[in-house]
Amino acid sequence: MVMNMDRHADSSTKTKQLTLVQAVTDGLRTMLEEDDRILLLGEDIGKNGGVFRATEGLQEQFGEDRVIDTPLSESGIIGTSVGLAVNGFKPVAEMQFLGFIYPAYEQIMTHVSRIRMRTMGRYTVPMVIRAPYGAGIHAPEIHSDSVEALFTHMPGIKVVCPSSAYDAKGLLIAAIEDPDPVLFLESMKIYRAVRDEVPEGKYTVEIGKGKKLKDGDDVTIIAWGAMIPVAMKAADEAEKQGITADVIDLRTLYPIDKDIIAESVQKTGRAVIVHEAHETGGLGNDLISIINDTSFLYMKSPIERVTGFDVPVPFFALEEHYLPTPQRVLKAIEKVVHF
Repeated sequence: MVMNMDRHADSSTKTKQLTLVQAVTDGLRTMLEEDDRILLLGEDIGKNGGVFRATEGLQEQFGEDRVIDTPLSESGIIGTSVGLAVNGFKPVAEMQFLGFIYPAYEQIMTHVSRIRMRTMGRYTVPMVIRAPYGAGIHAPEIHSDSVEALFTHMPGIKVVCPSSAYDAKGLLIAAIEDPDPVLFLESMKIYRAVRDEVPEGKYTVEIGKGKKLKDGDDVTIIAWGAMIPVAMKAADEAEKQGITADVIDLRTLYPIDKDIIAESVQKTGRAVIVHEAHETGGLGNDLISIINDTSFLYMKSPIERVTGFDVPVPFFALEEHYLPTPQRVLKAIEKVVHF
């Protein structure tokens, strides 16, 4: 039986305390056990278990024909996955880092996202592209990019970004079962930051649905991935000043849950958007448009964004100056509340 769950399991459901990366492994194992059509492809994902050990032990359990160490060729990994997907398999391809995906962009833009349209629905591409992303772990250059907006602008592919172990497993299973391609973003900064109660066995979290993590009346904070802990800390600090906040975790970046945004913003009349991607061209711009389209007459102040800066993501110690902080978010909250 598959559980479609948007809440923590009840007391009758067995759970395990897992980190986000462990939940990814658990989700992959669950689906590999269930469906022989599912294959994993990626650089060093087999014997080494992946650079973050997200696939550790899976090749030993399921064999080299299903957990496949590939050459160092992102374009080749995605191109091969397309061929597998249109011929009845369900590949899950790993990019070691989102910043390494650029050589595969042509395959994703011209084939992965278009085959359903190109064949008038005769073929679909049921594949998942897993990609660790984001700054905060002091990685070298090109390892810390957050360029989700390149893909949310691409019709034909869904984009998912969990912030908890519970959501990671449920969304990953939903992504693998989706008949269309899904880019599954995994924040490296929170891979092992906290543990969550994760149900054993198979369950799904619906793609395209956000989640309210905190309830308030004065401001709506919208974030995803590694920015959720930042947003929550800022909301807690604001509460000490008597300012209460709705905190919305988008979870799915495309298609965006417009209803949860509109409902919250129409209640609070104020919004702060938090993302670590560059400000220009970032997903925050689309969220502002959604708020203007659905809720403009409810707004009490201009919308604020707290983002990364319009520079290449710096590495090592400078990362901390690039990333949004609870203090920056708190200032934005104070600005919209006292406008």
